[in-house]
Amino acid sequence: MRVIICGAGRVGYGIAARLAQEKFDVTVIDQKKELVRGVTERIDVRGIVGNGSYPDILASAGAREADMMIAVTHSDEVNIVAAQIAHSVFDVPTKIARIRAQSYLDTKYADIFSRAHIPIDVIISPEQEVAEAVLQKLSTPGAFEIKAFADGLVWAVGVRMADDCPVLNTPLKHVAELFPELEITIVGIQRNDTLFRPHADDQLEAGDNIYFVADRHKVERALQILGDSTLKARRVILVGGGNIGLHVARSLETLGSMKIRMIEADPERASYAAEQLERTVVLQGDGLDSEILKEAGVADAETVVTLTNNDQINLLSAVIAKREGARRAMSLVNEPDYASLTRAVGIDRYVDPRATTISTILQHVRRGRIKGVFSLLDGQAELIDAVALDTSTLVGEPLKKVSLPSGVVIGALVRAGKVLLPNAETIVNAGDRVVLLALRENVKDVEQMFRVSLEYF
Repeated sequence: MRVIICGAGRVGYGIAARLAQEKFDVTVIDQKKELVRGVTERIDVRGIVGNGSYPDILASAGAREADMMIAVTHSDEVNIVAAQIAHSVFDVPTKIARIRAQSYLDTKYADIFSRAHIPIDVIISPEQEVAEAVLQKLSTPGAFEIKAFADGLVWAVGVRMADDCPVLNTPLKHVAELFPELEITIVGIQRNDTLFRPHADDQLEAGDNIYFVADRHKVERALQILGDSTLKARRVILVGGGNIGLHVARSLETLGSMKIRMIEADPERASYAAEQLERTVVLQGDGLDSEILKEAGVADAETVVTLTNNDQINLLSAVIAKREGARRAMSLVNEPDYASLTRAVGIDRYVDPRATTISTILQHVRRGRIKGVFSLLDGQAELIDAVALDTSTLVGEPLKKVSLPSGVVIGALVRAGKVLLPNAETIVNAGDRVVLLALRENVKDVEQMFRVSLEYF
């Protein structure tokens, strides 16, 4: 597949690195020479200096032969025009664009980005995606990761095993017998920075990070059994009143059950946020100032969420908030190197916007009837939501007779709106939604399993 990426910033670089890792033919365009040089020196991609919305630049990048154009520059307008040119001049099949301004995303103008007007096939909104990730983590504070699949019916959840977890040192094949209320499928175990597929005789150890799949309504009970009965937050402090912070605050207000405080350093932005929010108390001040945190009620807050555009401020503010009495802290972290520091400095959760964006891209890169993708641990594995077709090798036989790749675990099926946890006797039917985990080396095998073959027609 040939892919053109407009924008060599943090997001563009991350997407290019991931696609190049999978041997795609990638060309990156950016107006800044140093960014293009940095990308081409570090990863195996072609680089072009120029404006990605100019036809001649897109032509030199190979737009006539491109299968996909991804526009993730810092300018919404450049991204929009790049998508329009890619469609009108070069007939690029798939156009993906990052749109940040909420005015463009207003539901009143939902038909703007359609084939009849501005033909963007997929819109990436980092602010909305990160806000949704924050809200999901707030709704299930006992989990460090959570992702909804199959129209929200199935949740994939990441949990760290504490020393007192009752399922430790028990072969997984016996866990269901000992804990019949634990209705989950463990699809991955991370131990010492390595993710592996669990087998029946494997045992969980304290400190393991596990990923499980379950009916969304069974997740809370599962977390209680696994030893984490953390209560949902009733008092939340948001540090940062930018687009992400504002989106999170608005969403929390709709829940109607939380006391929300926001701290924003810029006076004009703080005033604007106060005008836009109805039940959130907005304080103008520095999130690194312990006095302003105390004024916001940090000692009584269950969760402090730091959402500024500066990783260092986010991390330090979270650390100070924990020191001043906050029960939990969550930070927005853009740099991968900082993410690994969060646990060491006492931050309970972090949100990586690059990972959410890359996962959105992968959903449209993957071949076959793939409905959703979420990348884990910088690409070590992927959680995949797919539709089983009549021609799939999964369909029609009990799973014990299906030759699944060694790095693939089926976590759940959705059939007629009902979530089913599979066992050896389970038969996958055509039309079932299948939620699974695939290790990096087996992702292509999964694409093959869910591909649309000629026999399908």
